[in-house]
Amino acid sequence: MKTKIYDTDPYLMPYKGAIDARSERILDMKRHIAGDGLLKDAVNNHIFYGLHRCDDRSWVFREWAPNATKIYLIGEFNNWKKTEAYALKPIGKGDWELKIPDMFLHHGELYKLFIEWPGGGGERLPAYTTRAVQDPETKVFCAQVWDPAEKYVWKHPRAGKRPHPMIYECHIGMSSEEEKVASFEEFRTTVLPKVKRLGYDTLQIMALQEHPYYGSFGYQVSNFYALSSRFGTPEEFKRLVDDAHGKGIAVVMDIVHSHSVDNELEGLSNFDGREDIYFYKGAQGRHPAWGSRCFDYGKDETKYFLLSNVKYWMEEYHIDGFRFDGVTSMLYWDHGLGKDFVGYDNYFNQGVDENAVTYLALANMLVKEMNPNAFTIAEDVSGMAGLAAPFERGGVGFDFRMAMGVADYWIKIIKERPDEQWSVGDIWWNLTNKRADEKTISYAECHDQALVGDKTLIFRLMDKEMYFSMNTESKNPIVDRGIALHKMIRIVTAATCGDGYLNFMGNEFGHPEWIDFPREGNGWSFAHARRQWSLEEPDYLRYSYLRNFDEAMVHLIRKERLLFSHPRLLVQDEEKKILIFMRNNCIFALNFNATSSFADYGFAAPGGEWEDVLDSDGYRFNGFGRIKEGERHFTVPKKSPNGDPSFDDTLYLYLPSRTVTVLRKVE
Repeated sequence: MKTKIYDTDPYLMPYKGAIDARSERILDMKRHIAGDGLLKDAVNNHIFYGLHRCDDRSWVFREWAPNATKIYLIGEFNNWKKTEAYALKPIGKGDWELKIPDMFLHHGELYKLFIEWPGGGGERLPAYTTRAVQDPETKVFCAQVWDPAEKYVWKHPRAGKRPHPMIYECHIGMSSEEEKVASFEEFRTTVLPKVKRLGYDTLQIMALQEHPYYGSFGYQVSNFYALSSRFGTPEEFKRLVDDAHGKGIAVVMDIVHSHSVDNELEGLSNFDGREDIYFYKGAQGRHPAWGSRCFDYGKDETKYFLLSNVKYWMEEYHIDGFRFDGVTSMLYWDHGLGKDFVGYDNYFNQGVDENAVTYLALANMLVKEMNPNAFTIAEDVSGMAGLAAPFERGGVGFDFRMAMGVADYWIKIIKERPDEQWSVGDIWWNLTNKRADEKTISYAECHDQALVGDKTLIFRLMDKEMYFSMNTESKNPIVDRGIALHKMIRIVTAATCGDGYLNFMGNEFGHPEWIDFPREGNGWSFAHARRQWSLEEPDYLRYSYLRNFDEAMVHLIRKERLLFSHPRLLVQDEEKKILIFMRNNCIFALNFNATSSFADYGFAAPGGEWEDVLDSDGYRFNGFGRIKEGERHFTVPKKSPNGDPSFDDTLYLYLPSRTVTVLRKVE
């Protein structure tokens, strides 16, 4: 019998009944959907609904619209007219169907539905459309017949298991240096090789599901089955995924099942004249902060729609996993807005939408049934216990949760006090305070910290000085400080992370300024919705040295398999601002002191020979070269009062101010 989460956490024992009841509800729903079989065999709405070829090359189109009184297929093939020849027929249970001979529908043609209901009617895009395109002039979206003569042939197997993913978070559209919307093909040929060189083994791609407003960063989805056409074709995206797999890189997509755009012409809102076709009724069906529609996860049709959506992306595009966006908003009836999640009672009371908990658990089961090596990540700020624990242990089944508090912590201390006043004990506690029974992905900053209205780490550390002093010839103490702390913050975050690490595209080289998508307030400019890759190339700019450090850091973490063990604190010296810890066979020695370097700093360590394998003060990382690269150190056989008393030997190091030195045990 599996050990339950309340067996290893005594604070959860008072909620044993609630946890067991939650697990039983999830199992009951699984049986309701799949009987004694597998979920992956039971959720196939994407095969039944939407537009499909038949064996005889004719077409069939089906839609679920229980409140409709009449549905017409309209498009270029019939001059956008409602005609009886293209009227769908009701076939029971709210389903409608139309069969179309091959000659009347062709690849590339645009179409919509016109749905009539009691008291009204209007144009709609099919709920299961897999292709939607926007007219560049009118900005109107239409569904598009997508049936290319040549089908994509996959060349590489899927990426395999990722127990400790090193994630490169990216957005296809803003991945070009040009002021435009970049394409899948451009990303594949220009950015993907950078990701491979840097050493990241996982791509996390944002904004793949179609969304009407580009500036929403992809989080206001209208067409859940449609790959966003603004970046290219399905075949081009498959080629990108395939090439990533060929380079040993897994592909995870940001999937938005937390809400749906409020738009009626493009989305699911009032699809057949009913506000609650897929959503909760009344106020509960509308998100008060996002202005969007909230799914009714208790409704069978909604669960089938969303679960089939998970299966579709994995099946059609060989996706290796998902980062589920907005999980906190899903879990709680109040969406967690303005709420401090203090105490376990928050996770097991009437404020929790158990329908959403059940759906998320089923989605996680489905992902594993589709591909045992695939993985899921929860974006949750509430810290719900069990969210990233296996279902068998009483959890919801996510493989990882985002350690969102880490990035918030760095912002807080950078804003509130100079680094001279930072506490190394506080840093250690905030970076390592994670549930032992759940895996986490840590990051110093993601896309959230780069958005307009916020600041990236590099900009917080340097502000306007980075506009004038990022050339290597400049002598600017603010920039020197920023460069040094940027490296230290990133490596201490990565080296203490729970089970995986994430970086947002461009932040590895300290991308300047912020992200601001084209909108009315900025004159629809692309100036800040791009990545200035040219900054990281010249050796006379400091950006390239930050990139070099990130590359060295990621390769070291992977080569030494550091994340396969837990970090172990050795020294927490508040007076001198020294933090030293071990992970696997490496020692990380960080001197956060702003002014003082320490010669022959001794501390208890495992006896033997240690080799310097990474030094943030090296010239190749825009440091001052105060440590000899590759230097070897031998412990002294005497007890040290400084550090872990279980070690009988002492290691002496030179620790320059504002640097990190990484040593590897020489076997």
